[in-house]
Amino acid sequence: MAASDGPDGQTGDTAFHLIQYESERQLPEIMALIDAELSEPYSIFTYRYFLSQWPFLCHVAVDDATGEYFGCIIGKMERHPCKGIEVEGRMRGYIGMLTVTKQHRKKGVGSGLVKSVIREMIRRGCQEICLEAEVTNAGALKLYERLGFIRDKRLRRYYLNGSDAHRLKLLVDRQTHVDSPTADAKALFSNLYL
Repeated sequence: MAASDGPDGQTGDTAFHLIQYESERQLPEIMALIDAELSEPYSIFTYRYFLSQWPFLCHVAVDDATGEYFGCIIGKMERHPCKGIEVEGRMRGYIGMLTVTKQHRKKGVGSGLVKSVIREMIRRGCQEICLEAEVTNAGALKLYERLGFIRDKRLRRYYLNGSDAHRLKLLVDRQTHVDSPTADAKALFSNLYL
């Protein structure tokens, strides 16, 4: 799901498609992509934590001609306790990593990756989705806010480099429950700009 919101996309003269994570054989290429593009270092254990439990929340942009990975998003979902709302807590999605190589940025690949994971999280019952973004990362903040995320709070010295982060949240309208694995999240949750 790329810039065109379809299963395939085009960035300039690069045709691509999105795939879900399937096996550990993809891990070296995913790690190399994320390590080259993000400022925070992640250990193999961090990747395995996310990918072994929520492989369906790892989507990769793949160049149709070369098979090269040039964008990736990794997330998770779990119950999050909320005071006074419900005993079990809300199902919360979390976007842990998002990257697109520099030559493919500002072409809709990042928003396509985020939308694809949001759809999957909603389909699986998430009631809210959150993430952190560095306060100086104007591009990421703009992307998420354009998709309906709001700034929840500022986290002081959140990153290893001493930078602050904004916690961003997307609240999902749960008046319509997504029961079907084929449900059209765009139609059910039109307020999410999907």
